[in-house]
Amino acid sequence: MALGATIYRAELNIADMDRNYYMTHDLTVAQHPSETDMRMMVRLLAFALNADEQLGFCKGISNEDEPDLWQKSFGGDIELWIDLGQPDEKRIRKACGRAARVIIYTYQEGPARAWWQQNESKLERFKNLDVIHLRFEGVEKLVKRSMQLQCNIQDGELSLHDAHDNSVNVTQERWK
Repeated sequence: MALGATIYRAELNIADMDRNYYMTHDLTVAQHPSETDMRMMVRLLAFALNADEQLGFCKGISNEDEPDLWQKSFGGDIELWIDLGQPDEKRIRKACGRAARVIIYTYQEGPARAWWQQNESKLERFKNLDVIHLRFEGVEKLVKRSMQLQCNIQDGELSLHDAHDNSVNVTQERWK
Protein backbone atom coordinates (compact mmCIF):
# COMPACT_ATOMS: atom_id res chain seq x y z
CA MET A 1 0.00 0.00 0.00
CA ALA A 2 1.47 3.32 -1.08
CA LEU A 3 1.70 6.12 1.42
CA GLY A 4 -0.37 9.19 0.61
CA ALA A 5 0.39 12.84 1.08
CA THR A 6 -0.30 14.57 4.38
CA ILE A 7 -2.56 17.58 3.95
CA TYR A 8 -1.85 20.83 5.79
CA ARG A 9 -3.94 23.97 5.82
CA ALA A 10 -2.36 27.36 6.26
CA GLU A 11 -3.93 30.76 6.62
CA LEU A 12 -1.04 32.95 5.54
CA ASN A 13 -1.45 36.66 6.24
CA ILE A 14 1.22 38.49 4.22
CA ALA A 15 2.39 42.05 4.77
CA ASP A 16 5.12 42.58 2.17
CA MET A 17 6.31 46.16 2.55
CA ASP A 18 8.93 45.67 -0.18
CA ARG A 19 6.27 45.00 -2.84
CA ASN A 20 3.30 46.79 -1.18
CA TYR A 21 1.45 43.46 -1.15
CA TYR A 22 -1.02 42.84 1.68
CA MET A 23 -3.23 39.78 1.45
CA THR A 24 -4.44 36.72 3.31
CA HIS A 25 -4.14 33.41 1.48
CA ASP A 26 -5.95 30.24 2.53
CA LEU A 27 -3.59 27.52 1.34
CA THR A 28 -3.77 23.76 1.17
CA VAL A 29 -0.34 22.15 1.11
CA ALA A 30 0.16 18.47 0.33
CA GLN A 31 3.31 17.09 1.91
CA HIS A 32 4.74 14.18 -0.10
CA PRO A 33 5.72 11.21 2.13
CA SER A 34 9.40 11.77 1.30
CA GLU A 35 9.27 15.54 1.97
CA THR A 36 10.58 16.86 5.29
CA ASP A 37 8.75 19.42 7.40
CA MET A 38 11.57 21.88 6.66
CA ARG A 39 11.17 21.55 2.90
CA MET A 40 7.40 21.94 3.12
CA MET A 41 7.87 25.13 5.13
CA VAL A 42 10.41 26.42 2.60
CA ARG A 43 7.65 26.03 -0.01
CA LEU A 44 5.46 28.28 2.19
CA LEU A 45 8.33 30.77 2.51
CA ALA A 46 8.79 30.80 -1.27
CA PHE A 47 5.05 31.39 -1.66
CA ALA A 48 5.17 34.31 0.78
CA LEU A 49 8.17 35.90 -0.95
CA ASN A 50 6.41 35.77 -4.35
CA ALA A 51 2.76 35.87 -3.31
CA ASP A 52 0.28 36.56 -6.05
CA GLU A 53 -3.29 35.54 -6.79
CA GLN A 54 -2.04 33.38 -9.68
CA LEU A 55 0.82 31.68 -7.77
CA GLY A 56 0.11 28.08 -6.86
CA PHE A 57 1.66 24.90 -5.50
CA CYS A 58 2.39 22.13 -7.97
CA LYS A 59 2.95 18.42 -7.57
CA GLY A 60 6.64 19.22 -7.02
CA ILE A 61 8.54 16.16 -5.75
CA SER A 62 6.06 13.73 -7.28
CA ASN A 63 6.20 15.23 -10.80
CA GLU A 64 9.44 16.06 -12.62
CA ASP A 65 7.64 18.17 -15.25
CA GLU A 66 6.41 20.73 -12.72
CA PRO A 67 8.18 23.02 -10.26
CA ASP A 68 7.39 23.35 -6.58
CA LEU A 69 5.37 26.51 -7.33
CA TRP A 70 4.42 28.34 -10.47
CA GLN A 71 2.51 31.33 -11.66
CA LYS A 72 0.73 31.07 -14.98
CA SER A 73 -0.87 33.77 -17.07
CA PHE A 74 -4.53 33.52 -17.99
CA GLY A 75 -3.35 32.27 -21.39
CA GLY A 76 -1.45 29.38 -19.76
CA ASP A 77 2.08 30.75 -20.20
CA ILE A 78 4.42 30.11 -17.26
CA GLU A 79 5.37 33.51 -15.87
CA LEU A 80 7.26 32.24 -12.80
CA TRP A 81 8.80 28.84 -12.08
CA ILE A 82 10.05 28.25 -8.51
CA ASP A 83 12.19 25.26 -7.52
CA LEU A 84 13.72 24.46 -4.13
CA GLY A 85 17.00 22.86 -3.20
CA GLN A 86 19.68 21.92 -5.71
CA PRO A 87 18.14 20.98 -9.07
CA ASP A 88 20.41 19.67 -11.82
CA GLU A 89 21.43 21.75 -14.83
CA LYS A 90 19.11 19.85 -17.19
CA ARG A 91 16.06 20.72 -15.07
CA ILE A 92 17.14 24.36 -14.81
CA ARG A 93 17.69 24.61 -18.58
CA LYS A 94 14.21 23.17 -19.16
CA ALA A 95 12.66 25.60 -16.66
CA CYS A 96 14.43 28.61 -18.19
CA GLY A 97 13.17 27.58 -21.61
CA ARG A 98 9.58 27.23 -20.46
CA ALA A 99 9.16 30.16 -18.06
CA ALA A 100 9.62 33.91 -18.31
CA ARG A 101 11.35 33.92 -14.89
CA VAL A 102 12.88 31.12 -12.79
CA ILE A 103 13.82 31.29 -9.12
CA ILE A 104 15.72 28.61 -7.24
CA TYR A 105 15.59 28.90 -3.46
CA THR A 106 18.40 27.01 -1.76
CA TYR A 107 18.57 26.26 1.95
CA GLN A 108 20.73 24.09 4.23
CA GLU A 109 24.02 25.96 4.02
CA GLY A 110 26.57 23.17 3.46
CA PRO A 111 24.88 21.24 0.62
CA ALA A 112 23.66 24.47 -0.99
CA ARG A 113 27.14 26.06 -1.06
CA ALA A 114 28.67 22.88 -2.53
CA TRP A 115 25.95 22.78 -5.23
CA TRP A 116 26.46 26.47 -6.05
CA GLN A 117 30.25 26.14 -6.35
CA GLN A 118 29.74 23.22 -8.72
CA ASN A 119 27.09 24.94 -10.86
CA GLU A 120 27.70 28.70 -10.73
CA SER A 121 29.62 28.96 -14.01
CA LYS A 122 27.11 26.72 -15.85
CA LEU A 123 24.14 28.80 -14.67
CA GLU A 124 25.52 32.25 -15.57
CA ARG A 125 24.17 31.95 -19.13
CA PHE A 126 20.53 31.86 -18.00
CA LYS A 127 19.39 35.49 -17.98
CA ASN A 128 15.92 34.71 -16.55
CA LEU A 129 17.29 32.76 -13.56
CA ASP A 130 17.65 33.96 -9.96
CA VAL A 131 19.31 31.82 -7.29
CA ILE A 132 18.54 32.89 -3.73
CA HIS A 133 19.83 31.23 -0.57
CA LEU A 134 17.50 31.32 2.45
CA ARG A 135 18.95 31.38 5.97
CA PHE A 136 16.74 30.45 8.92
CA GLU A 137 16.60 28.25 12.00
CA GLY A 138 13.76 26.29 13.53
CA VAL A 139 11.10 26.72 10.86
CA GLU A 140 9.83 23.21 11.67
CA LYS A 141 8.47 24.44 15.02
CA LEU A 142 5.71 26.27 13.10
CA VAL A 143 4.37 23.08 11.48
CA LYS A 144 0.84 22.15 12.50
CA ARG A 145 -1.89 20.43 10.50
CA SER A 146 -3.79 23.73 10.62
CA MET A 147 -1.60 26.84 10.72
CA GLN A 148 -2.35 30.52 11.14
CA LEU A 149 0.76 32.40 10.10
CA GLN A 150 1.60 36.09 9.95
CA CYS A 151 4.36 36.92 7.47
CA ASN A 152 6.07 40.30 7.44
CA ILE A 153 8.58 41.17 4.73
CA GLN A 154 10.69 44.30 4.83
CA ASP A 155 14.09 45.11 3.33
CA GLY A 156 14.37 41.55 2.01
CA GLU A 157 13.96 39.98 5.45
CA LEU A 158 11.00 37.81 6.28
CA SER A 159 9.59 37.10 9.73
CA LEU A 160 7.02 34.38 10.19
CA HIS A 161 4.90 34.11 13.35
CA ASP A 162 2.26 31.62 14.41
CA ALA A 163 -0.65 31.92 16.82
CA HIS A 164 1.42 30.33 19.62
CA ASP A 165 4.13 33.04 19.75
CA ASN A 166 6.64 30.96 17.77
CA SER A 167 8.58 32.92 15.20
CA VAL A 168 11.27 32.45 12.58
CA ASN A 169 13.39 35.09 10.86
CA VAL A 170 14.55 34.44 7.32
CA THR A 171 17.26 36.31 5.45
CA GLN A 172 17.95 36.06 1.73
CA GLU A 173 21.32 36.00 0.02
CA ARG A 174 21.17 36.52 -3.75
CA TRP A 175 23.70 34.25 -5.44
CA LYS A 176 22.57 35.03 -8.97
